[in-house]
Amino acid sequence: MAVPKRKMSRSRTRHRRAQWLRIRPTTTVECPRCKEPARPHTVCGTCGTYDGRVVVES
Repeated sequence: MAVPKRKMSRSRTRHRRAQWLRIRPTTTVECPRCKEPARPHTVCGTCGTYDGRVVVES
């Protein structure tokens, strides 16, 4: 069984554990049909289109 050779310092451990909390800006692209901001590779929430075709009737 693997055993750590040295104790990991408290600051190093806390720095690693704090990374998931970091806030990242959400990526948005302009919908080609309605020009509203939308998430990439998903159906537009406003007009319901994806890849140039209507997927969700609104």
